[in-house]
Amino acid sequence: MYSTVSNTKLLKTKKHYEILDGLRGLAAVAVVVFHFMEIIVPDYHDNFIAHGYLAVDFFFCLSGFVIAYAYDNRITKIGAGQFFKMRLIRLQPLVIIGSIVGLFAFVFDPFSDLIFEYSFGENVMLFVTSCLMIPYPLVPERYFNNFHLNPPTWSLFWEYIANIIYAFVLFKLRNKALWLLAVLAAIVLWYSAYYYENLSIGWGGDNFWGGGARILFSFLAGMLVYRNNWIIKSRLGFGVLSVLLMAALLFPYEASINWITESVIVIFYFPFLVALGAGATLKPSHQKICVLSGEISYPLYMVHYPFIWLFYSYWEAYSPDMNELILITCFGTVLLIGLAYVVMEYMDKPIRRYLKDRLKRKAQVKKSLVV
Repeated sequence: MYSTVSNTKLLKTKKHYEILDGLRGLAAVAVVVFHFMEIIVPDYHDNFIAHGYLAVDFFFCLSGFVIAYAYDNRITKIGAGQFFKMRLIRLQPLVIIGSIVGLFAFVFDPFSDLIFEYSFGENVMLFVTSCLMIPYPLVPERYFNNFHLNPPTWSLFWEYIANIIYAFVLFKLRNKALWLLAVLAAIVLWYSAYYYENLSIGWGGDNFWGGGARILFSFLAGMLVYRNNWIIKSRLGFGVLSVLLMAALLFPYEASINWITESVIVIFYFPFLVALGAGATLKPSHQKICVLSGEISYPLYMVHYPFIWLFYSYWEAYSPDMNELILITCFGTVLLIGLAYVVMEYMDKPIRRYLKDRLKRKAQVKKSLVV
């Protein structure tokens, strides 16, 4: 779900889509606000960002585009093993960091004693399965999330599945085969939206397979945008593209037709938005914010939710009024962005730098032995 085309030196000569990075960051912020708001206003009809969960489908589409862009022409050369190592270095540190943050929030939650409802062994399993991305929907008090300690891990689980399928199957397929798969995936996605009445699926024990339906189509759609060179050149900038993205997340929720509108957004609008973003013109004044936004998006996505659980516990214990809830949401979002930056700079980047250097040294040793 989170991929950037500047992660390795091998990609420095390739074009970098800063506007897409900026949109990824904006979508991550929208996810944080959505998670606050679905506690404050659980009725989606009254929630101003009720479709915020669709940001994940946008992430999946971006992922398909960027993975195809970065690896279609070189995965045969580097091999599936190297590809998987590079993806693990990119994604896994924050999976574990998010699990650790989630464990501390669960253990030391000052507003809830929910942890004592579960045995020591069950709590250990919650942590281990979160780190290893093994779905474990144990906690009914928190909606049977597949990964209770850090719920967003559900989408990383499916991202890993997509990466595995890409390395062994998808990159080899011609466009006609990809088109056929995408059409079939669109049908599956549409049916899933109809069956569940919306696309807020994949995160829980009772809607697990919905995550597969969501990534199956969007990842393929992103690949097709790249493979077919659907780069729509325009003078639209980051500001306009941001408005277009937010329009998909902010439009009113209507249960009777929601499965239709959300399917249309994911199947048609998001691939179009990726094509627009890839061809839009970036103003120099927006470059730094787009680059930073792209960098911080994954840390923000992976460390924010344990604090949402703390907020939920506080909300349950004290029933604060709406003014206080709004203040918590506003300041909480800003503080979480700050925390994500700290985690990125002082934990994620150093860990990934160390792992990359170690991988490079091993490759050099192996090469010298062959010579």
